[in-house]
Amino acid sequence: MKQLMRLMGYLGPYKRSMAVAVLLLLIETCFELVIPVIMADIIDIGVEQRNVSVIMSKGIQMGICAVLALVTGLLYARFAAQASYGLGARIREAQYEKVQDYSFSNLDHFDTSSLVTRMTTDVTVIQNSINGGLRPMIRGPVMLIMGIGLSIWMNARLAVVFLVTAPILALILVFVVRKVAPMYGVLQKAVDRLNNVVQEGLTAIRAVKAFVRGEYEEEKFSEVNSKLMNTGRKTFHYAVLNLPAFQITMYTSIVLIMWFGGNMIISDKLQVGELTGFLSYVLQVMNSLMMISNVFILLTRSLASAVRINEVIDEKIDLASPENAVKEVPDGSVEFRDVSFKYRAAAKEYALSDVTLHIEPGETVGILGGTGSSKTTLVQLIPRLYDASKGEVFVGGRNVKEYDLAALRDAVGIVLQKNLLFSGTIRENLQWGNKNADDDMLWEACRKAGAAEFIEKMPDGLGTDLGQGGVNVSGGQKQRLCIARALLKDPKILIFDDSTSAVDTATEADIRSALSELKDVTKIIIAQRITSVMNTNKIVIMDDGKINAVGTHEELLAGNPIYQEIYHSQMREGGSGDGAADNG
Repeated sequence: MKQLMRLMGYLGPYKRSMAVAVLLLLIETCFELVIPVIMADIIDIGVEQRNVSVIMSKGIQMGICAVLALVTGLLYARFAAQASYGLGARIREAQYEKVQDYSFSNLDHFDTSSLVTRMTTDVTVIQNSINGGLRPMIRGPVMLIMGIGLSIWMNARLAVVFLVTAPILALILVFVVRKVAPMYGVLQKAVDRLNNVVQEGLTAIRAVKAFVRGEYEEEKFSEVNSKLMNTGRKTFHYAVLNLPAFQITMYTSIVLIMWFGGNMIISDKLQVGELTGFLSYVLQVMNSLMMISNVFILLTRSLASAVRINEVIDEKIDLASPENAVKEVPDGSVEFRDVSFKYRAAAKEYALSDVTLHIEPGETVGILGGTGSSKTTLVQLIPRLYDASKGEVFVGGRNVKEYDLAALRDAVGIVLQKNLLFSGTIRENLQWGNKNADDDMLWEACRKAGAAEFIEKMPDGLGTDLGQGGVNVSGGQKQRLCIARALLKDPKILIFDDSTSAVDTATEADIRSALSELKDVTKIIIAQRITSVMNTNKIVIMDDGKINAVGTHEELLAGNPIYQEIYHSQMREGGSGDGAADNG
């Protein structure tokens, strides 16, 4: 319950709507509880004494109470909706803002599909619990207490029936809640798995079609969908037991009251109107118990979702800016001092071990190595996407931990191995690098990145819509747009993580030539092709998470076996190391 109450703190400006909704609900409940008393007077005084004026006056009172109950009920619905959907919006915002602060290691703790579920389905569960559960949460206890109190006031002997039936219903409901409670957590995890399969299948739909794996994907989806269905069926199989339990108890109570009440009427110990009013309170008491049971079911599911939401919000951020952080990076020098790194503290082996490397400002450095040699891991430590497990990383002569994170990352332009573009126009995507860049600046960056050539041929130029994830451009075009976007940051350090692998060698040469004009920018190029790095100031050879050698092309070709092997294998294959480049 504590987890759920914490989320109520996000009501913020909607606290007033919640308070008004509760007040209106209490007023509505009071009006409804007065109606049976008026009805008893109509029967016992008006009907029995054939007093039309009493029937009319009491009937008008009853009608007024009903209308006022209806009006307050409608107003309650409006304010409850404001509060519940406002709360849901603020919880989603809180989660999304927190995720934006996550480091890469924080993101490793959650599957993307799970984060999506926690921001959508789990929040919707909380919303529905407030919107649909506030009424029974307030009305249930109020009607139960007042209903029992008024029924005892009307006839204490008949009210003894509640002492028998109510505990039986309560025991059944406790059993249902205890049985269902752990199942809701399992149900939400099943939703996570379904979302994961859907996300993967839709993201990779082109690969699925290319490899004719549609049937396999259908089977995979069918499996997780069936598991979700079976989990839901099992969960709600127990959850719906409260309805028959309520009906059995209610009808048993009515039969017992009619039996004992009828005998009391025969012996002139009870009037017909009193029995009728008493039965109304019986129904209200039973309905209140039913409401309370539904509230428990809603709360049980809400608690499972609240725990999952709070896990996102409570995630401890691994990386944060220090107090009195340095706001400016003076130059593009980079230094690694005895750096070791592993992705998880519990991991047995380090991804990087004892790395020591110095890069001068304005230098162009190439990094080569086999798959899994931790080339990408090395450069991710520069903008503090991860922190070194041991040793220190320096940028501009300062430890990266001394910088404000935003300032440090603003000084580093990185073109990721996986090129990512967003829905929108080319202009909107490029302005991620500099939101204030005008068209002249955008075209200049595109010329340096070799992208101007194909953009000029597009009918809308910079205004061309790229579609979701940049589906309207080829792999090579996507890489060049990502390079242009990084250049627009005007960074002090530019990192290219195998980011020209999809362009032909001629285009790559043009890009290298344009980049060489950036004299004050440190350029770090991770590549698979020798031709991409052979003209750099120095080349770093990575092997199994360690630096194997550092030197120029000539020095490494003369004395490093790994470099020699890469060079000769690529020269034999195509004279330039050019793989199947994309000319698009």
